[in-house]
Parts: sequence; C-alpha cells; structure tokens
Amino acid sequence: MRLFAKRARKAVVLGLDCAAPELIFDQFHHDLPTFAELMRNGTWGELESAIPCITVPAWTSMLSSRDPGVIGVYGFRNRSDYSYSAMTTADNRAVKVPRIWDALGDAGKRSVVLGVPQTFPVRPLHGEMVSCFLTPNTESAFAYPAMLKQEVLTAAPGYLFDTRDFRTDDKAQLLQSLNDMTEMQFRVVERLLTDHDWDFFIHVNIGVDRVHHGFWRYHDPQHRLYEAGNPYQHVIRDYYRQMDARLKRILERIDDDTIVLVVSDHGAKRMDGGICINEWLWRNGWLVLKTPPREGEILPLEKADVDWSRTKAWASGGYYARIFLNVAGREPLGVVPQSEYEATRDTLSAALRAIPGARGEALQTTAYKPGEIYAQVNGIAPDLMVYFGDLNWRAVGGVGYGTHYTLENDTGPDDANHAQNGMFILSDPNARGRGKVIGHQLMDIAPTLLSRMGLKTPAEMQGRLIG
Repeated sequence: MRLFAKRARKAVVLGLDCAAPELIFDQFHHDLPTFAELMRNGTWGELESAIPCITVPAWTSMLSSRDPGVIGVYGFRNRSDYSYSAMTTADNRAVKVPRIWDALGDAGKRSVVLGVPQTFPVRPLHGEMVSCFLTPNTESAFAYPAMLKQEVLTAAPGYLFDTRDFRTDDKAQLLQSLNDMTEMQFRVVERLLTDHDWDFFIHVNIGVDRVHHGFWRYHDPQHRLYEAGNPYQHVIRDYYRQMDARLKRILERIDDDTIVLVVSDHGAKRMDGGICINEWLWRNGWLVLKTPPREGEILPLEKADVDWSRTKAWASGGYYARIFLNVAGREPLGVVPQSEYEATRDTLSAALRAIPGARGEALQTTAYKPGEIYAQVNGIAPDLMVYFGDLNWRAVGGVGYGTHYTLENDTGPDDANHAQNGMFILSDPNARGRGKVIGHQLMDIAPTLLSRMGLKTPAEMQGRLIG
C-alpha cells in the first residue's frame, strides 16, 4: 500500500534501550540539560511497554505498531514447534510485519536504521541499515547495502554491536567495554547523520540497558547489595550524562525543522532475586523428573531427566517466566486433556500468583494469558506469561536449588530487572508541546511519527496518535 505525503518532514529518533523515566524526568533531571530542554518545549511522559517488557519484541512492537501476539514473538527465544526443546532466537527473520521504515519506503522516503533490535540479519530497505546487538561479529553481513559495511569499519575499526559481557564480576572491564561500544556506535551515527541522505534516522543505544544490568546495585540505595560510597556509585548517572551530550551533538547536526524523539522500550528497577520456577513446578507436582539432581547439582531444564509422560507444565526463565502446559494432542507426550485446558491453566495461574518471596512475604505477581492481552496470537505462544513480584523478581529456569527462590542470578551477575514503563520525549518544531502526558503505549510511536512526517498511517497499526 503506497502512502501519500501531506507535507515532507524529517525525523530523528534516539532510542535508549531500558531508559528509566524516573531517572530522566526526576533523579538525574538537573544533570541532563539537553533532555530537559526538549522536555520544556515538547511532549513527554511514561510509555507503557509491551507484554513482555523486554527488548525483543518491544522495539518491533513500537516500530510496527503491532502487539507481540500479532508479531508472533514472545521473547528472545521462542518455541519453533510443539516439541519440548526446539527454541529459536527471534532475529529479523522472525519479523513478518512491516516497520516504520517500510511504510516510509512505500512513500519514497529514505531511512537510516542503526542498531535497532531485531534487524540482524539485515534486509533491503529504501535507505541504509546497520544491524543490532544480535549480530555475531563484524565478519557477518551486518550492513545494507553491503558496501556500507566498509564505511562503518573505516569510521570505527573493530565496531562493537554490544558490550563484550554485561553479566560479569569484572566491572572495570565492563565499563571500558561499554564506553568503547558507545564511542564506536556514535562515531558511525554522526557520520551517517551528516554524510548520508535521509528522511528518517533512528539509532538505538543498547548501552543504557547494559549499564543498568551491570551497575544497578551500586546506584540504588534500595538494592540489597548497595554500599554507600562505592567506586561505581555514579556510573549510571554518568552514562545518562553521556547520552545527554551525545544527543546534543545529534541536534547540532540537524536542521531546525526536524522532529526529534527520545524513547525507550521499557524501564528498569532493582532485582531482589529469582523465583526458581521449574524447581517450584517440580516440587509442587506439575513437573516430574525421572532422576532428581544430585545434592548441590543445579541443572538447566534442558539437561534434567524430565518424565514428559507425567509432566503437566514446565517453564522457561528470564526477566519473566513463560509457562507451557503439556497438552494432549498438542505436545508429543501431552497429559493435560484439551477439555481441561482452561481449568488447568486457571489453577496453575492462581498457584503461581501465590508463590511467596524469600521471607515468606506475598509477592505482587501477575500471570497473563496471551489470548486476553493480544489482538491475535500468532506463532507458538506460552500458555502463561508471569511477572514475579511486580518484576522485582526474575524467573530462574534451572532445577536443583533446594528451594523455590534464589538471590543469585542463574546467567551471571545481574542487578536489574525491567520495569513495565519506559519513557518518551517528543519535540516537533512545528507543533506546540503539551508537556507531560499520560496514558500512552509504545505502539503509539510509529503512527505518531508517520503522521508528524505528513503521511497517512496504515489501518493495521494498533497505536493511536500522541497529540
């Protein structure tokens, strides 16, 4: 479908993965003069994320204005069939819906897309693309057109798509890697911004996410591991200040008529611990093991000796839990009769919501049914998606912990979980800003940008305009 222009406008988007509204709008506000100036003249507020509120699929939901069920992606890894082990990484090949640069391309508008999650491997577009943190290395075909790869590596030899390891105890190395990645990526941003033709320019910085996961305990007095006066106490603040300075350099390179958007896909909050979801399922009779782990042995579920012929449910861990029922006629050794599916799901949902924390305290836990929160349910969705403790607790997938909770992360040191609300600041020189607004969801971003750029928005987009 070709979109017809009303009036040609340009737009620049700086995406800050995981940027927390309370830090930009409140705690660090006086340290961020560029953000503050955009807020004074623009429209800004919290932005409700997708469910689940994680990088994949949240950015694709934002930039396509489709919910994760319509997209058919429910996390970084998704079931590829109804077997018990087939999981695939949801990269660009998993995205079947058009994103904003596709709509702009239909209207003859050129886009430069840099670092947007779920863009590896790259696909053709009307413009240029450098892929995201899912890119394995610089040997990959990470740029479109192909000749752009050499330009990127000339501007930033050894270009980094991500920090080398954000779940590490070596915080000095992590900080160096984070700064190296940021310098390389913004060197390319400024080159493409200045030397290339574009109508729409977007860069997503993954560094804010990495600095949260790596350094939240040093920043947040409410974190159980916080120590006042520690040497990394201001690392998160300083990284936000760096983003403010980078944004200033972007603004110096665009004209006064360009629309500017700063936006995050979700927020951040401290992590109190993890709920050992498969351990709990095992100890409560939902998951059956032929051979329990030896004392002191912790196994990922993939290596556990599961008796699928007697198992009713199992789970995949992460910042939230994905629960799968073992349904007769659907899974190879399914035991839950289809006639009892809803009743079983409701029983399990209630039990999950009642799981206590480490001290026996009640947790504010929510269990979502995909069919109740999405316009469609495509692909193979979890039967339940669970936020433990209002996302202060993550889901841990292994078995052998001896209890239903742990205070250590199963995939390496990680101080933060994701919060449901991210943020946005929209500055349009041709429209008076409304100041703080409430009630917007990330699917509102794509139709708003298209409208501000003078284009009609496709009817398939689920979001509404930010006025």
